[in-house]
Amino acid sequence: MEKNIWYRRIPKVDVLLESKEIARLIEECSYDVVLEAVRKELEALRTFIGECQSEKEANERVEALKERIVRRAKRASRPNMRPVINATGTILHTNLGRAPIGEQHIRHIGKIALGYSNLEYNLEEGKRGERYAHFEELLCKITGAEAAMAVNNNAAAVLLVLNTMGKGGEVVVSRGELVEIGGKFRVPDVMEQSGATLVEVGTTNKTHLADYEEAVTEETKALLKVHTSNYRIVGFTESVSVMELAKIAKEKELPLIEDIGSGVLVDLSKYGLSYEPTVQESIKAGADIVCFSGDKLLGGPQAGIIVGRKKYIDMMKKNQLTRALRIDKFTASALEILLMEYLSEERALKNIPALRMITESFGDVEKRAKKLRNMLVRRNIKADVRLDKCESQVGGGSLPLERLDSMAVCMRPKNITTAQLEERMRHLPVPIIPRTVNDEIVLDMRTIAKEGMDEIVRELSGTGILEKNWEPGEYV
Repeated sequence: MEKNIWYRRIPKVDVLLESKEIARLIEECSYDVVLEAVRKELEALRTFIGECQSEKEANERVEALKERIVRRAKRASRPNMRPVINATGTILHTNLGRAPIGEQHIRHIGKIALGYSNLEYNLEEGKRGERYAHFEELLCKITGAEAAMAVNNNAAAVLLVLNTMGKGGEVVVSRGELVEIGGKFRVPDVMEQSGATLVEVGTTNKTHLADYEEAVTEETKALLKVHTSNYRIVGFTESVSVMELAKIAKEKELPLIEDIGSGVLVDLSKYGLSYEPTVQESIKAGADIVCFSGDKLLGGPQAGIIVGRKKYIDMMKKNQLTRALRIDKFTASALEILLMEYLSEERALKNIPALRMITESFGDVEKRAKKLRNMLVRRNIKADVRLDKCESQVGGGSLPLERLDSMAVCMRPKNITTAQLEERMRHLPVPIIPRTVNDEIVLDMRTIAKEGMDEIVRELSGTGILEKNWEPGEYV
């Protein structure tokens, strides 16, 4: 193969830019984006020819140059963050954004985002207001707390609470409650950034009431309890309840802080799940401050919510850290509209997607699975499709031992390998993220809504994804 002949067949940049296909592309994607795509594809083509030994392959690559430029430019013009279909069965999937927001809630948030809002403006008094005012009363009504606020995540909430209430002093905490959360962030490291000195008591598996009592000194500023929502120690264990700690705190005239983690507001044990302490119960048991996540079992946006006694909340609102950790208008709006659902437990379970998925019956999940399988079979996709029982999980560091009975649509492709199909599904216009088990693609229906079913059928039957020569980005 004479390389120079093929190098001479490569068109110049200006010739490509003047062609009809690329000119239309410039109108759609902008000149700069297209120019970069042209240069990169030309460079890739030269590299390919330099390594190629087949004239047929070289010809195919040269002929496909404009098509490859179009695909590259369109990919570059598309936002990198985009919707995906969560077919993993993990409801609060941290890598996929944790709790999804309901469509009706998004419409309200969208109106706030489109223009101006009364984020920090008191319409009644005609003067500056407080962004927490939009949801503080709701939180107090639901949890029984005196006051409430929110920052950008629960780690920030812990940081702010300890900086406000424990800086320069000691905070007593059980050794068995110092956990590591996602991304190798460790709770004790976050806590130490607050300026408080952590005093660890007890052992990994056992902490007694006396351990706290003996650790209290003149330097002690607070007692801290961390609910281990993302793991469980089982067997020979013992811990001290919030109610027991509250008695010590009262005797020693110290505030009791609880990081409850997942922040559930509904007793899920009524729906067949393991018991998880609610925020209301912690407040009732005597915790002075309780903090928790907004995007876990609460089912809302990422936020660190803090509820409790007004005197401590007021101190936190005045803390200079609050400015750095504060939530934006989207989060404030999302929290308000979400918390309104909790005024009725029935509405919360119906309208909050995470709670709806967690409490949905196996029978309803099975019905969707059968429907999706039938839809795929009718389209004659090039794969063996069957149903199989499986188990979903809550995820996001919540209810770690809980497994939910579910039904999956399992696929084994005929023309390509399962690994190839899994990779191709991640490169679809709306990526599909499944599990792979026993060399099959597993679509867990607990996390797939009706809209997702329609999208799955369209993409698996209409884009050529199951053909041998399919290329990522071809249909984007």
